[in-house]
Amino acid sequence: MDCRIIKSPSEGTLAILNRRKGSKDNIGIPDAVGLVQGKLIEMVCAADIAEKSVGVTVEDIRGSCPQNMILLAIFGDTASVTAAMEEIKKKENDRLW
Repeated sequence: MDCRIIKSPSEGTLAILNRRKGSKDNIGIPDAVGLVQGKLIEMVCAADIAEKSVGVTVEDIRGSCPQNMILLAIFGDTASVTAAMEEIKKKENDRLW
């Protein structure tokens, strides 16, 4: 699993994510975006952990990966995105999902 946080994402970055996200809901302009990539089973669990841990919005990001990797974007304020990402990493390390 690969994780990154983008603080204060640019308009161009948000435009890319808006075009590629699974839903048509408008995400607005978040303070931060967490990106998590991995296997489908890991990403479903990661989405569940993020949404249960803090007030963030999770979207799947469409792509074409020959290895069938899935990308999630976690939108919210910087503290919430950071907390969600830390909780995902903690659960991954502990394998508690």
